[in-house]
Amino acid sequence: MRVTTPISNDGADGPDSVYHLIRKDIVEGRLEAGTRLNVSELARRYSSSSNPVREALQQLRGEGFVIFTRNRGARVRPIDEDFMRNMYEITTLLEPYMLRWFVDNATDRDLTRLEEIQSEIEALGFDDPGAYGPLDDAFHAVLNARHYNPVAVEIWLHRRETLRAVSLKIPFSRARREAIIRQHRGIIDCVRRHDGDGAASLIVEHINGAADHVMQNMRAARAQSATT
Repeated sequence: MRVTTPISNDGADGPDSVYHLIRKDIVEGRLEAGTRLNVSELARRYSSSSNPVREALQQLRGEGFVIFTRNRGARVRPIDEDFMRNMYEITTLLEPYMLRWFVDNATDRDLTRLEEIQSEIEALGFDDPGAYGPLDDAFHAVLNARHYNPVAVEIWLHRRETLRAVSLKIPFSRARREAIIRQHRGIIDCVRRHDGDGAASLIVEHINGAADHVMQNMRAARAQSATT
């Protein structure tokens, strides 16, 4: 197994914790679907002790990334169409709730920042996922990351990380690019007019569009794989 940079604190819950390192390797495909997750091997892989690995696997089990089966132990759950559908459904419930609060509390500085980020997105285009992804993350972080409910923010961040990692592998269609620009601009306009319902409706449309885009590509890839 590949050895990662040793972590500095087994008990930390930061980006270098055992939990986050395992989660990242699952989402980005370094730990593939069906891979057996042996505690001792993972402890060596991440230069950790066994207890943080066990705790991380239980946490990832609760989030749906890891499955436990009798006599077989822990394995990586496939990030398949069912998994992605469930992730998007949760997101369509969570983001309108967060966005309505933002609309009521947005400042002029927030609006300026949204305009700046969106202008960068449009100037860049969508051909470089490595550049587009951080800009899109920054746009949505303005909308959601300052929400008063830290539990909601954490759930949103975890799911966004997963959705971003999967969607970055999929090229944007022209229709999807145009929809993103229209929806982002529409959300900014709703924030400016203090229209929480309008913003919530647009964010649901935005998420459902992303879900359709990803699911169609996953189905196409599965069909192509079946014929080869």
